[in-house]
Amino acid sequence: MTVTPIDRDDSPESDDLPDFSDLTTTNWHHHDDLMSNIGFLTVARRLPALIVQSFRMAWEASPRDTAATIALNGLGGVFTAFGLLATAGVLEALFAAGPTPERVRDALPALLLVGAAAVTRALLQAGAGWAQSRLQPQVLRIAEKRLYGLTSRVDLIRFDDPEFHDTLQRARTSGVNSSDEVVGSAVDVLTAAIGLVAAGGVLGVLHPVLLPLLLLAVLPDAWATVRSARMRYTTMLSLLPVYRRKWIVSELLADRNTAAEVRSFTMRGFLLRVYDMVARTQQDVLVDLARRQAVAGVIGQALGGVGTALVFVALGLLLAGGQVELAIAGTAVLAVRTGQGALQNLLYSVNRLYENGLYFTDFLDFCAAGEATPVMAGTGAPPRRFGRIAAENVVFSYPGKDTPALKGVSVHLDHGEVVALVGENGSGKTTLAKILAGLYAPQSGRVCWDDTDLATVDADELRGRIAVIAQDHTRWPLSARHNITMGLNKGEPAVVRAAGVAGADEVIGELPHGYRTLLDRRFKDGQELSGGQWQRIAVARGFYRDAPLLICDEPTAALDARAEHALFERIRAHADGRTVLLITHRLASVRYADRVYVLDHGLVVEEGTHDELMDGQGIYADLYGLQASAYQA
Repeated sequence: MTVTPIDRDDSPESDDLPDFSDLTTTNWHHHDDLMSNIGFLTVARRLPALIVQSFRMAWEASPRDTAATIALNGLGGVFTAFGLLATAGVLEALFAAGPTPERVRDALPALLLVGAAAVTRALLQAGAGWAQSRLQPQVLRIAEKRLYGLTSRVDLIRFDDPEFHDTLQRARTSGVNSSDEVVGSAVDVLTAAIGLVAAGGVLGVLHPVLLPLLLLAVLPDAWATVRSARMRYTTMLSLLPVYRRKWIVSELLADRNTAAEVRSFTMRGFLLRVYDMVARTQQDVLVDLARRQAVAGVIGQALGGVGTALVFVALGLLLAGGQVELAIAGTAVLAVRTGQGALQNLLYSVNRLYENGLYFTDFLDFCAAGEATPVMAGTGAPPRRFGRIAAENVVFSYPGKDTPALKGVSVHLDHGEVVALVGENGSGKTTLAKILAGLYAPQSGRVCWDDTDLATVDADELRGRIAVIAQDHTRWPLSARHNITMGLNKGEPAVVRAAGVAGADEVIGELPHGYRTLLDRRFKDGQELSGGQWQRIAVARGFYRDAPLLICDEPTAALDARAEHALFERIRAHADGRTVLLITHRLASVRYADRVYVLDHGLVVEEGTHDELMDGQGIYADLYGLQASAYQA
């Protein structure tokens, strides 16, 4: 197996480039274990299933357009055969004995039939093309809807799995985009097959020997097209990590969020060298693919030319031996050319169908796996209220990590309490918060609302009763109002009240269109907010849900000292009758919590009130003292 390493820049700065040894790509033979069973017969065996899958999706998109496409193409094939048979009548009349005017007159009825068949076939093909052009965008729409319905439904932990990212990328890029192409190719295969059957049927009627001779002209092309499809698919599969890294670097070069640091740290040259390194790898692999495909195509065309010559030699021998008449031979020539064109179209369509079908299968496999994998939810309804939320011996590990993020953690939150999680980075605070928020499911242990195990309840309903104010909140390219409501509609007074509690009303009051202002400068009349202003919008978003459990994960990270103090006062006021889980590094805000849990390397190492923990002289007292001494100094 040959491995093609990623090229490195020869410039002096190349030593500063990151190590991309993980992005080595192999030539297409690397995937022989996956593709070794894909030959012409394998393609032929898999085509019916692909056609059925594509037409099933087409029928789901539009039964009317699907039926019209199939019916009109079928009728077009009938009139192709009718036209060829009528052509035999024309030639027979023209080659008959007698004066030329009489022969032409005798040929006119058959000639009219040929013209009528041609016009009718053209109209039918135009109607089929119109129905097909209507069908394909509808198929793409339902495919995208199915895909994004799954990606927004799968468990959050799947997004921490690199293998899931690879399968998602194949499904999202090549897979879903090939869905309409597969339907179009399936229709083209059907159309070409009908045309081939029509031409072959005519040849069989004219002389049985003519039909097998037709296959000699195009079988070599079949081999070349199938081999080309295998080459391309395996190459694209091997390049997936390269495409992903290239996309990441291109986003760093072109995204607004990174534009300032690219300039302030003068990273343009560095990123361009990285991009060029990855792009050269992609370029070399694709150039080699083009060479191999060209060689296969030349061999196929050369052998196809030999097959075509043999067809016409055999036809000449039949004519010379008196086994066919001149009119039949002339019609056979037309039928051979028609069948040859239909068979070439069939092979081209089969190639496209099979190649697109490989990617389409990636999409179907991703969807099937996503639909078959149970999400972290039962079917029961969560309690509307709770007296206590308890996490009992919770263990949780991220995909690919040897060390668990949580190692048997037990905490509880009583109704109306403010409970704080503190600890250094990587201690497991945010992971535990996501488990309590119903975003992650523990590998072992359980989380209960009173006596109800959350593993038995519907996750969406549970999340609807929890509000989360996250540090890494999303800056949605929506209006200020929709950035707060997030799809809920509880009336304008609730929006204004939530904005007021969070202090976001001051931010919105300065916007040109108030709550209707679009918060994204990439669009016309869009506005951009500062980090602190976005933080207030995110806080208002959490308050708007008015949920019995409010989880605040570093809610003041982007706020100044005055705004931070004001926000914590609002949270305490808003917490009246609610339960608040607070995660923060700023321990001065934790003093008034009813209970504090200190986490260290996935374990709860301390528990108690602020005063109790200070008296204990443990990790909490140490961290609090460090922060306090900085202010005293």
